[in-house]
Amino acid sequence: MTEISDIKSDICILGGGPAGYFTAIRASQLGASVVLIEQGEIGGTCLNRGCIPTKALLKTAEVADLLNKSNEFGIQISEPSFIIQNSISRKDKTVKNLKMGLEFLLNSKNINILKGKGTILSKNIIKVVADSGEFLVSFDKLIITSGSEPLKPNIKGIDLKNVITSNEAINIQEIPQNLTIIGAGVIGLEFATFFNALGSKVSIVELQQEILPHEDKEAVEELIKIMKRRGIKFYLGAGVNEIKEVDSELVTIFEQNGQNINLNSNYVLVAVGRKLNLSDDILNLGIKTKNGAIEVNEFMQTNVEGVFAAGDVTGGMLLAHLAFAQGKIAAENACGHKNKFNEVVPSCIYTHPELASIGLVEHEAGGRKLKIGKFEFRHNGRSLCNGHREGFVKVLVDASSDEIVGAHILGANASELISELTLAIKLKAKAQDLANMIHPHPTLSEAVMEACADAAGYPFHK
Repeated sequence: MTEISDIKSDICILGGGPAGYFTAIRASQLGASVVLIEQGEIGGTCLNRGCIPTKALLKTAEVADLLNKSNEFGIQISEPSFIIQNSISRKDKTVKNLKMGLEFLLNSKNINILKGKGTILSKNIIKVVADSGEFLVSFDKLIITSGSEPLKPNIKGIDLKNVITSNEAINIQEIPQNLTIIGAGVIGLEFATFFNALGSKVSIVELQQEILPHEDKEAVEELIKIMKRRGIKFYLGAGVNEIKEVDSELVTIFEQNGQNINLNSNYVLVAVGRKLNLSDDILNLGIKTKNGAIEVNEFMQTNVEGVFAAGDVTGGMLLAHLAFAQGKIAAENACGHKNKFNEVVPSCIYTHPELASIGLVEHEAGGRKLKIGKFEFRHNGRSLCNGHREGFVKVLVDASSDEIVGAHILGANASELISELTLAIKLKAKAQDLANMIHPHPTLSEAVMEACADAAGYPFHK
């Protein structure tokens, strides 16, 4: 980090997470001088505490699942034991390698990385406090990418030892015998998958009567059934009143259907969502907010001239790949271009099996007339070869245009398969386009072809 007291640049980016570093790279490509300010670690939540570490840990869960049914594949082994420290170490190495690569990439593009706390003094000046002292950064354009952090609700006992958030869960040094998870959103479900596969008795307590309300209802219902068969318990419509420590155990006290329930566990994981990092100095600029998030237009501009925002701090779907895309648009427009953000955004949940979706959801279609195609993985040759029978591909097609307008996949590798359907929606492809496209055999992607053929009215293997 430079130690001079004053720094000038074309663009200053506040926050070095996915939106921030992607913005920095794109702005540098366009010839701008860039300062990137990050108080914590480059890569933000996604690289250090979110997307990457959790997926590394979920790979352990996938291996555990395979070991538990190894006899089915003709391999007889004794009951496996899991060394959680090795899994954590592998996760740490993965994160370290990616972070080193990212920092090298940013430095190679002459992006000035300032590691310290940035405070906005005006729309053109930020004060940075770092280990080496304080200095001022002046710039022409500001892009706010300050991200989010785990939300801790106001529950009595929330600060007890072994009441943790996702930040601590990725570094846990023992496998809980019993684990209570508060919140059945994406974070809660993924950690339930991980700990259940390693032998923990997992219970999920959710305030709402349903989970994942914006996902396909049929897929969500099937996912819950699968998770229940694996021993995960769900308490829906349950509001937590208090967490107590009794005889070295935690007791989660909640109300469901008018009854008080006490749930004992070694750990309680709080996974009720995330809080946007919207500090007072940001608000003091006069930036408009909506529902606690920075309001931006299709060019990622705020209402303050020369100030843009991207990523979690703009609200909506808190997804790293959405942050990448928003950051790219923000950088291009800050550099004088006029590009709009109008992408379709896929969503992926890395449970076992995975749930991935894009576009329209059937129960939110209103009066729109749809044709629906569906193909179950239990009829797909590659799925059976791999030992994965669960789930399906579901495609929603506009009845008048035959264009694909939505898709939902529950199954192994759903997060990889969804990209074909994302491209189809972006290019306004028709169901028959994918149905008539030759897919390699045997592959999981044939299920996409089959679902599209079903929607087009000529199913092959259904």
